[in-house]
Amino acid sequence: MNLHDSTGEHRKGLLKTTQPPPRFTRGQTLGWFVLVFAAALIGWSWRAVDFSVYELFRGLPDMHRILSEMVPPDFSRLPFILVAVLETFQMALLGAFLGILISFVLGILGAKNLSPGRGTYVLARSFISLCRTVPDLVWAVFFVASVGLGPFAGTLTIMVDTIGFCGRFFAEAMEEVDPEPQTALKAMGAGKISVMFAAVLPAAAPSFINSSLFSLEKAVRSSVVLGLVGAGGVGIELKVAMDMFSYPQAATIILLIFILVLLVERLSSLARKKYLSQETNAKES
Repeated sequence: MNLHDSTGEHRKGLLKTTQPPPRFTRGQTLGWFVLVFAAALIGWSWRAVDFSVYELFRGLPDMHRILSEMVPPDFSRLPFILVAVLETFQMALLGAFLGILISFVLGILGAKNLSPGRGTYVLARSFISLCRTVPDLVWAVFFVASVGLGPFAGTLTIMVDTIGFCGRFFAEAMEEVDPEPQTALKAMGAGKISVMFAAVLPAAAPSFINSSLFSLEKAVRSSVVLGLVGAGGVGIELKVAMDMFSYPQAATIILLIFILVLLVERLSSLARKKYLSQETNAKES
């Protein structure tokens, strides 16, 4: 084949590869239907909730009035508010810790490659789904009615909410690890527990760390809201301040909540980066 023929063949190949696809394919048509359906669903929801841009702008003067009344913040009850903020952090920390521990066990039982049986897998996944689908405020009302007002009910709520969050991610992280090391260990005669500790858990550890730190951040934010239904923490202080129109005290509470959430997120981000850098260095060495 001469140079001219090879050049012609090359051009034909380019024309074939750059030829545009048909304008309407089955996938594109389905995509358009999904897009139209989603737009109709959003429009239906907009009409159902009576969302009004006019009412939003009409409420701006009241927003400005409330914000102006919050300045300057009132620090007269600062010691009591700090105690409530500390209680909120303790609820979040203990609830997230207990939830992570339970999630680890449920994650093993709910992972297809580690679960001892089909029934155990279904039960573990169903319990995780139950914890995840029921809102945390509903759990808070349930535990307040069961064990009474206070931080204990809030801690139980955070624990259950963390199980729903971490349990799924833990199970999926263990299912998605590379199966080749597991196969090699099984071929050498290793049992299921040995394979789990030697191959699965070390490979899934970075995902465990990420999910656990994110769950702690989520728990701190959620624990603030739980106080609104009597589950302890600083939320009840914020509710009382707003109900009494004590906006300067509410500003102090909001400021301390912002500082708490910011500190937890910052420390979580630093811990995550440090662990991942150590993990990268260990793999490279």
